[in-house]
Amino acid sequence: MRILLVEDDPTVKSFIVRGLKEAGHSVEYADNGKDGLALATNVQFDIIILDRMLPSDVDGLHIVEALRKKNDATPVLLLSALSDVDEKVAGLQAGADDYVTKPFSFSELQARIDALVRRNRNDPQLPLTRLAIGDLEIDLLSRTAKRAGQKIDLQPREFRLLEFLMRNAGQVVTRTMLLENVWDYHFDPQTNVIDVHISRLRQKIDKPFGRPLVHTIRNAGYMLQE
Repeated sequence: MRILLVEDDPTVKSFIVRGLKEAGHSVEYADNGKDGLALATNVQFDIIILDRMLPSDVDGLHIVEALRKKNDATPVLLLSALSDVDEKVAGLQAGADDYVTKPFSFSELQARIDALVRRNRNDPQLPLTRLAIGDLEIDLLSRTAKRAGQKIDLQPREFRLLEFLMRNAGQVVTRTMLLENVWDYHFDPQTNVIDVHISRLRQKIDKPFGRPLVHTIRNAGYMLQE
């Protein structure tokens, strides 16, 4: 993939660029909003990774809004140290497709990138604040879930687990990926916490509907698919 990174923090920039290049991607980057906007509007990229706060009059939201006014549908992933819900909503309403709060793991960033590019290629008109697999859908702003039109009550951790599975639909999600991205563990706590939450999730989104979406991949992990 050809990726544009607009990030003013040299440490964060180096971390992301190194990881993306190791994953085989082509990366161009800018450390300020003006240069980032020039690249974003004059070069075709598969995805743009954009810092919310930039050291110039052109911040991340300005770049997103400028792209959308030109009907440029390139997926945009916002990065920010601002974790306030209102900030996330502002970014999504400006036209961003997803939002990652610093600090983050590279595996999470890679998963978000893959999901956005895959979604854009398959259905560029998919609403920016909703994820859907078959008759299951979640709203990322209201943090609600429905299947076959019926509301499903999920605890915050259950919603986070379901969101991660949906962002990686059709792909095997390992236990290590779940521990790191859903529980923020960077070690194995040697507990059955994943099994317990997967079981609870199945009871809510699968059992009442007779057709399972969450599948166990033996000796590998889990996969969400129709």
